[in-house]
Amino acid sequence: MSGERFTVDPAFRAFMHDLRVSPRAVLRRAGVPDGLFRRGPVRLTPDEYYRLWTALQDEAGDRNLILDVGEAISAETFSPPILAALCSPDLSVAARRIAEFKPLIGPLRLVVDDDDSELTISYRWPGTNDPPTLLALSELVFWVALARIGTRHRIRPSRLTAPSNPQTDGELEKYLGGRVTRSPVHSVAFTHTDARRAFLTENDTMWRFMAPELRRRLSDLEAGASTADQVRAALIEMLPAGDSSMATVTTKLAISARTLQRQLTHEGTTYKQVLATTREELARRYLTRDDLRTADIAYLLGYDDTNSFYRAFRTWTGTTPDAARTPT
Repeated sequence: MSGERFTVDPAFRAFMHDLRVSPRAVLRRAGVPDGLFRRGPVRLTPDEYYRLWTALQDEAGDRNLILDVGEAISAETFSPPILAALCSPDLSVAARRIAEFKPLIGPLRLVVDDDDSELTISYRWPGTNDPPTLLALSELVFWVALARIGTRHRIRPSRLTAPSNPQTDGELEKYLGGRVTRSPVHSVAFTHTDARRAFLTENDTMWRFMAPELRRRLSDLEAGASTADQVRAALIEMLPAGDSSMATVTTKLAISARTLQRQLTHEGTTYKQVLATTREELARRYLTRDDLRTADIAYLLGYDDTNSFYRAFRTWTGTTPDAARTPT
């Protein structure tokens, strides 16, 4: 997964300006070309994207950028997928649109759960490293800002979670309207009422104009990824829900099981191998974190019980998860 590349929208340059940091200094600090965003949409690996956000915080020095992120979000600097979200009738529809087109903005996937009580948006991060704190919290702040821009109401999330308790100050909690609590995944939730509060920015004509082009761009992006990469991306979404079935993957990728197997064979792998390597990469990442128990990791990898995870990990590495976690 570390070699996979994702599109980053040129609007990120304007976003850096609005945060009152030098884009050129940030790019240099991140170790990417100075003129990166002057050539239109760019492709970065997850590690490069994470370095960009780490450099953004480092360039700001002692200034806490989290609150500035909420203030910097504006229609003038939105990329097309975010404009499409603002054209939605409400936050529920906006969440589904952003989840569909999120790969056009950055290297992460969204899982949207919408029922009669809550709208929950959770994140699946790529690569083997944890996302920078600024990036993870900015994604949560974004949803609060979007809800408020669309409705012109001071919407407050019903729940905010992160794998570790972030060092949030009183000002951030005041802005969010609540505390970020500990959970295995980053997520933000809104009540059913707030999720369906009408967006004053709704514009169906603009949406119908933008949708075909966004879907074309998404199709072009997905066509550039290997079948194995697409399967990995689907599995990262599915595993925390306990689903690792090929049937669900083929439904997500809109291809038959026979076609999927043929394409993976052409790439020198199998579905079983991609599933195993994805689980192993995620397991190694999770085991570096003190806040996740072995049982939590087994759950996040889609295993029915901890023993199944132990057996699989020993097959991959020749050792146990506990031994891999213990410093030598």
